[in-house]
Amino acid sequence: MKLTILIVDDHPMTVDSYSNLLSDNAFQKNTPKFIKSYNCQDAYNQIFFYLKQNTAIDLVLLDISLPPYKEFNIENGIDLASLIRKKFTNCKIVLLTMHSEPLTVDTIIKEINPEGFVSKSDINFELFPIICKKIMDGGTFRSQTILESQRELFKKNINWDKHDSQILILISQGTKTVNLPDYIPLSMSAIEKRKANIKEQLLMGKGSDRDLIAKAKKLGLL
Repeated sequence: MKLTILIVDDHPMTVDSYSNLLSDNAFQKNTPKFIKSYNCQDAYNQIFFYLKQNTAIDLVLLDISLPPYKEFNIENGIDLASLIRKKFTNCKIVLLTMHSEPLTVDTIIKEINPEGFVSKSDINFELFPIICKKIMDGGTFRSQTILESQRELFKKNINWDKHDSQILILISQGTKTVNLPDYIPLSMSAIEKRKANIKEQLLMGKGSDRDLIAKAKKLGLL
């Protein structure tokens, strides 16, 4: 049976490179069917088109940083991955990124748990098809940079859940505390308690949001 592979990246040459690499005997001369998208809106539409056709998407290669689809709150590749997890439960997800900040990596792993999580700086033309075939054969893959980011949190004895990481990431992006419930499914009081706990761990309970972000960056968490 021919595999169906969705590739989403905002650089068309990158999308073509991935498809060319996987067309060249990566799946035992069974050339896959490729769906190519360059932003969240088109990928969203492709997902629902194939869902209505009752056609499975077997593998998705997702860049994390993508032009958003504001109308349906699809901000990036992580949101697309979450949607695919719900709609195509057997689909293998490979996330590709240039971002390897420990909190971002930790949040993605806890929220999506992708079969593949790859820093683009870690892969080459030879390795890429091998990784994809391993994943389609039932394996998982984390590239070296991703593994090192996970170790950074472990070394600093930080074991927050995904909501704690999201709080810190959103604050670092300029989101005000009063607006955090718009992004995180928790009450304001629950968010305030978590934020206080984060400050306790990083600042011994003292300091402003600016101090908190500065400390997190100094520790290499952001």
